[in-house]
Amino acid sequence: MTTSKWDLLDQAHAALRSVAVGITAQGWDRPTPCDRWNVTQVLQHAAGDQLAYASRLTGGPGPAEDPFQPSGVLSGTPADLLEPALEAAAQAFAGVAPGTAEVAVPLPPFTVTAETAVGAAALDAAVHAWDIAVATGQSSPLTPELASALRPTADLLVEPLRGFAFGPALTPAPDPATDPVASLLAHLGRTADWARPEA
Repeated sequence: MTTSKWDLLDQAHAALRSVAVGITAQGWDRPTPCDRWNVTQVLQHAAGDQLAYASRLTGGPGPAEDPFQPSGVLSGTPADLLEPALEAAAQAFAGVAPGTAEVAVPLPPFTVTAETAVGAAALDAAVHAWDIAVATGQSSPLTPELASALRPTADLLVEPLRGFAFGPALTPAPDPATDPVASLLAHLGRTADWARPEA
């Protein structure tokens, strides 16, 4: 398993791996906090996004399908989908030096600092790990420490992407100092106490 040499991104990738392994055979069609997508589609989206970051950094191949229109059909195992994407992203970010002023990313503004690029990829992986966890009855991998570390990137990048990559912010939002997880999720349009609908 390749590490990116960026602790924040490695933590987020570990979170996504852990919840993917925990999905049972009955879990793939369950609804998620991403209200248009089930668990399979969220995993496809998350893997595709990591490949998109890798592709922008290296010029290598990107996702085979549009991450924002996931099919919901896996052509292989979940690991077959996820591992190459996480490996590619980790290898790509391992070549990004701290303090680099201009790093290519796949969403507006398309060029950001190294730290913001890493935070953006980590935010995507960690929050979708949370989506999958709550949809499938697993423990949340989004810790207060991880949420606090991701918040500066969310504050920088989310607003221009409202309605496309993120929903409207929920108000009133919890105080990030006292509940960083709920505050981050509210900023991204998610409810921390989301519960999957009963079948």
